[in-house]
Amino acid sequence: MTSRRRFLVLAGTVLAVCVTTGAQLVTPAPSLPARLSDGEFWRLVTESSEPDGFFRSDNLLSNEMGFQYVVPELARRTRPGRVYLGVGPEQNFTYIVATRPAMVFIVDIRRGNLDLHLMYKALFELSADRAEFVSRLFSKARPGSLTAKSTVAEIFGAFAAVPASNRLFNDNLKAIDNLLVKKRGLALSPDDVAGIRHVYNAFYLYGQHIQYSSTSSFGGSFQPDYAELMTASDLNGVAHGYLANEDHFKFIKDLEGRNMLVPVVGNFGGRKALRAVGRYLKERDASVSAFYLSNVEQYLRQEGIWDDFCANVATLPLDETSTFIRSVRRPGGAAPGFGLASELGSIMTDVQSCRP
Repeated sequence: MTSRRRFLVLAGTVLAVCVTTGAQLVTPAPSLPARLSDGEFWRLVTESSEPDGFFRSDNLLSNEMGFQYVVPELARRTRPGRVYLGVGPEQNFTYIVATRPAMVFIVDIRRGNLDLHLMYKALFELSADRAEFVSRLFSKARPGSLTAKSTVAEIFGAFAAVPASNRLFNDNLKAIDNLLVKKRGLALSPDDVAGIRHVYNAFYLYGQHIQYSSTSSFGGSFQPDYAELMTASDLNGVAHGYLANEDHFKFIKDLEGRNMLVPVVGNFGGRKALRAVGRYLKERDASVSAFYLSNVEQYLRQEGIWDDFCANVATLPLDETSTFIRSVRRPGGAAPGFGLASELGSIMTDVQSCRP
């Protein structure tokens, strides 16, 4: 491929995501399994992972308010039924419903992000619909007025008046542990059990007003909370978030129920995680549709491992539609977020030129 095509949209913080059509469950490519057994899932997690790494914050929530602005272009660029790669917390769910992958890998340097996604896995599996999911996520009783047709704004508006319940927190934490350890048989370490409790406790304490820096002192001066992120929309006012409707929610729930969303601990410039994912996909003749990077590339350059990252990405199975989703800082940004912008880029072109 000789030319680079980019799509830039000035936004608050950045994310990219979701198709507007009704959610049909994507049929996996013949090369990928329809589901992973619990043992296969945990082996893939553990055998692909690197040792726990360091980041300056818990990063329990995105700080990227304008993430939906690039959704229409992302949906046009990518092909469903492939494999999505990402990093970080909940913004991935919205990217996933946009790209409709058959399988997902979330690779993050912190073990805490794996614990966060294991918590989400359990909550998706335990919850029948969006209202129950939000009820469990924030340990709040479900308002009786909510139905499958409720908008995401109505859901978060209704829960805003409901106090968090210590009883529900303890009941839900026990249900999370039972699902992961007893039902799924995952060999969680004591540190993972404590990590899941730490994550879940933060959502209990801060509720739908939890922000990127709620559990740390890092982050920009503008930080949306969970409710603001979930009720955000694109430039045309269309909501694409993973809780925007029941179809989006059920798409993620289905992936989690089939163990097809796999969290992995790894540095993008490390020697194991991305290469292990690449080998797994190549053995199954599967291709990467999208790779959400956030702003990790700036840290790779700071640490002097940019070339290692380029070499790792080059081992992934790609084609001309494979797309990077980035968070970049640009001067003069007009939207909230003080200069942050969303960018899509061709993975093949970027890796060939290995541009910083």
